[in-house]
Amino acid sequence: MTRTPPRSPKITVQNASTARNVPTAARIRRWARAALAAEAQVTIRIVGATEGRLLNRSYRRKDYATNVLTFVFRDHAPLAGDIALCAPVITREARAQRKPVAAHYAHMVVHGLLHLQGYDHESENDARVMERRERTLLAAFGYPDPYKAPPQPLRSR
Repeated sequence: MTRTPPRSPKITVQNASTARNVPTAARIRRWARAALAAEAQVTIRIVGATEGRLLNRSYRRKDYATNVLTFVFRDHAPLAGDIALCAPVITREARAQRKPVAAHYAHMVVHGLLHLQGYDHESENDARVMERRERTLLAAFGYPDPYKAPPQPLRSR
C-alpha cells in the first residue's frame, strides 16, 4: 500500500494592527509551519489592543488584552483554528524582557500553535513538556530560550 504524504498546512495571516514592527506574513508562516506536526488550517490574526481585549473578555472572561489567544475548531487532523496575536502586548512584553520583538512574535506563534495541537501548561509537567518544545523550535530559528531571564545591565557605583 502506498502512503499519501500529508498536505502542507494552510496558514493565513491577517494583519488588523497598525503596529509598525509586525513581522512579515512569510516569516509568521515559516514559524507556524515549524511548530505544526500535523496537517492544519490556521488563521493567524495580528490585532490591536481593543480587539485583543474584546476577544479575551468574550472568550476567557478576562478584561484585558493578552499576548496570544488560541481558538481550536478541530483538534484532530486536519487541525483547524485561529490564533490571535496582540501586537501592542507583544511589543511591550518584548521590551520589558529586553529581547527582539521578532523573537517574542516567534515565541507567541509557536506557543499558540502548540496549544492548537493540545499542549498546555496547566500542570508543572505539562508546562515542562511544552516549554521544552518551544525552546527547541525557537533555537532552530536562532532565538534564545524565551524562559531564561535576560542578563541585567551593570550598574555603576
